[in-house]
Amino acid sequence: MSFQTSALVLSWVAIVLLSLVVAGLVRQVQVLSQGARPGPGERDGAPRLGPPPGARAPAFDRVGPGLLLFLDVECGVCHEVLRAAEELGRPFGAVFAGPAPDAALAPGARVLTHEEGGLFVSYRVPATPFAVLVDAAGRVRRAEPVGSPEALRTFTEPEVVR
Repeated sequence: MSFQTSALVLSWVAIVLLSLVVAGLVRQVQVLSQGARPGPGERDGAPRLGPPPGARAPAFDRVGPGLLLFLDVECGVCHEVLRAAEELGRPFGAVFAGPAPDAALAPGARVLTHEEGGLFVSYRVPATPFAVLVDAAGRVRRAEPVGSPEALRTFTEPEVVR
């Protein structure tokens, strides 16, 4: 077998392996974007992402009502989502998986860190950025991953009454 033939075969093997890796990553993104609701063939007792709508918000006395964002300073998308939250012009809470960023946050933003009471665990947050809407009564209205500023804007839009 010539060098060119060997290189061609190895290139195709590498392309096939990369395709499998990308397919697995796409599947993970789909699961996160759907809120990890059990699909066909999955068991009904599968763990959900975030607290279910209507449940009491964990540590409500500390986080308060409104938008609650779970972020990480090492996550590039998290910085974009944080800027989008600041542009919304309403108070929000930011829970960081570690130290909060050095940059100043928008006025009215409440900053908490992961170490304060294990909020990532209490809210069942698997990855960042993740958003939770909590009403004034301390009940969760929505909880899901927000992988872009557009997803955050859609997440915070008022629900349409039908």
